[in-house]
Amino acid sequence: MKKLLTTPISDEDLADLEVGDVVYLTGRLVTCRDVAHRRLIEQGRPLPVDLKGGAIFHAGPIVRQDEAGGFEMVSIGPTTSMRMETFEKQFIKETGVKLVIGKGGMGPETAAGCAEHKAVHAVFPGGCAVLAATKVERIEGAEWRDLGMPETMWINKVNAFGPLIISIDTKGNNLFERNKARFNERRKPVAEKIKAQVGFIS
Repeated sequence: MKKLLTTPISDEDLADLEVGDVVYLTGRLVTCRDVAHRRLIEQGRPLPVDLKGGAIFHAGPIVRQDEAGGFEMVSIGPTTSMRMETFEKQFIKETGVKLVIGKGGMGPETAAGCAEHKAVHAVFPGGCAVLAATKVERIEGAEWRDLGMPETMWINKVNAFGPLIISIDTKGNNLFERNKARFNERRKPVAEKIKAQVGFIS
């Protein structure tokens, strides 16, 4: 299934999505990494951006400032989402964010948060940071610039940003965990066969 999501995203927009579906995002996409999560969850500092019904990207972009003082997106590649696993469930609850994008999967806490608060996690393909930048029509703002370029909350206007592969849906299904279990089951008979052939090696 291929679907276009537009911010603000509603529960109904996500209800029929399943893990493995491909979606694209149009509207506002805010980069949000480790320190922004920590400031909200550990320090109790309110975010300078309203994320209700919104989308965040675990990403550390490269941004260039032009002569007029504006910003241009040069590269915007995903950061490993599992780094935010400790915070994401609470982050979803407190912000009302609906779409979390990153690299790789996330764990049971995020899956529980997505199920409880009707949000999804999606994976953006690694190695496509420059291509992703072409989907950023403009940078509308930058918050918490004291954190440095990678950790700044860059507020982007995007058009058909993707492809994004749903890895956790609103029912809490987890594509990476499902695949891991499937691969482990397939591995068992192969491992036993190999063991029978080389078991004499100590």
